[in-house]
Amino acid sequence: MRFLPISRRSLLVELEDLAQTLALYDAMRADPLPGITDIIPAARTLMIRTEPGTAADAALAGAILARQPAPGTMPAARSDETIELPVTYDGEDLPEIARLMELTEAEVIAAHQAATWQVAFCGFAPGFAYLSGDDPRFDLPRRSSPRTRIPAGSVALAGRFCGIYPRETPGGWQLLGRTAVPMWDLGRDPPALLQPGMRCRFVAQQARPHPSAALPPDRTPATAIRGLRILATGFPITFQDEGRPGQTGQGVSGSGAMDIGALRRANRAVGNPSGAAALEITLGPVRLRAECMMVLALAGAARASIDGAPVPAGAAFALDPGDELLIAPPGSGMRSYLAMRGGYQVTPVLGSAATDTLAFVGPDALKAGDAIAPANGAAIAVAAPEMQPELPGPGDLVELPVTLGPRADWFTPDMLHHFLTQEWRVTPDSSRVGIRLQGERPVTRIDARELPSEGTETGAIQVPHSGQPVLFLADHPLTGGYPVIATLRPEALDLAGQIPPGARIRFVADAPFAAIEPMRFS
Repeated sequence: MRFLPISRRSLLVELEDLAQTLALYDAMRADPLPGITDIIPAARTLMIRTEPGTAADAALAGAILARQPAPGTMPAARSDETIELPVTYDGEDLPEIARLMELTEAEVIAAHQAATWQVAFCGFAPGFAYLSGDDPRFDLPRRSSPRTRIPAGSVALAGRFCGIYPRETPGGWQLLGRTAVPMWDLGRDPPALLQPGMRCRFVAQQARPHPSAALPPDRTPATAIRGLRILATGFPITFQDEGRPGQTGQGVSGSGAMDIGALRRANRAVGNPSGAAALEITLGPVRLRAECMMVLALAGAARASIDGAPVPAGAAFALDPGDELLIAPPGSGMRSYLAMRGGYQVTPVLGSAATDTLAFVGPDALKAGDAIAPANGAAIAVAAPEMQPELPGPGDLVELPVTLGPRADWFTPDMLHHFLTQEWRVTPDSSRVGIRLQGERPVTRIDARELPSEGTETGAIQVPHSGQPVLFLADHPLTGGYPVIATLRPEALDLAGQIPPGARIRFVADAPFAAIEPMRFS
């Protein structure tokens, strides 16, 4: 067992195989350690998150080590339920799968149906279950070149796992077939069809459309809503709050505001709870019209004006019906937060109003013509404007503090030095999912093995085959299959969410990489 650093409040526990991983997961669920908020199981690892005040350090590693089951302990039977899934075996990679397994296509299909498949863990996307099989012949590599589009319902294989893509997405697994049974449906409780521990049996049947119990859309005409109307916007506007923790068992990451500090400042300015949902506005310009009396506050990158009169940054201001608010493109930074006193009328999804743009969980993004009604919730006195931090502009150099790991030892010391000393340019191909970086010299690694999927933290810096890093942000996937060379320190996440394209980043580590040596308790 190895303990690898991620940040001050998260670490990675690496084990020998899936059975050991799930046995330790079961032991920690049966006898929880105080201060742990989340455990994310994967193929050979557990990612551990802690609450504020609990450090992910040698003492925590020692306490986890003390929970290690005896050698040979098998995972508990966590579910007696078996689900039968009809599959049409017409996947594009079926001939390649047969070649790799040295079987005929008919023999591959028969073996897939004869194997016992069980959900080991969930990740990658909401409702995506990693099913572990008992037939070792299904130990297959990912495709050398991932597809940019895999249809929803695709049944795929990679690295001893079988998975079913809940929705259309890019991916690198080998396509075996397809099913019409929806894997993710917000009309179900829980929405994910396949839960950890469930068994799955595949049967060869023609895929037929399967009715979904998805929640009906809100058919209230936009013209019937009276509130704050969007007249024009350069980018979709999303609702964001502090996110939806606690949903990792269904493959759902936290999401939430990219700049939590700015969200909280805007809410405090109008007397809301600091984590209330607000509008996250990317760049600009945005024009809005008030259709009733309201009090708003804007914090973050942009500045606003009412009918040409500027609004002080971060201050509460009132609008009368007919007043127009212009939010101009910021000179520095990326994102702004518009809070309404009493909150917006928005329906939470899985306990949060945050819009996850990768997983498509949460309220729909807003566009020109849409209107948002006030919720008229309880509020306290408005607060004085708080100091707004300086934000980077295009061309600026931003230093971001990182913790090296958890996979820094997949790179040579010279390559780690290069990673930390090179300036990385923020490309326009960046989003709420992550910042794609470009450097003159890519990062290469000494370990050419495929990394089994493992949990990834917000702020993880993943190095794909191209050697050009990706810095994961709020809507990143819960698990990933490329090594994470370093992870942003939590206090730098708000700043990272405000770095615009064209800016440059230099990563700064205050200590060399070292595995965590667990404290031994007598």
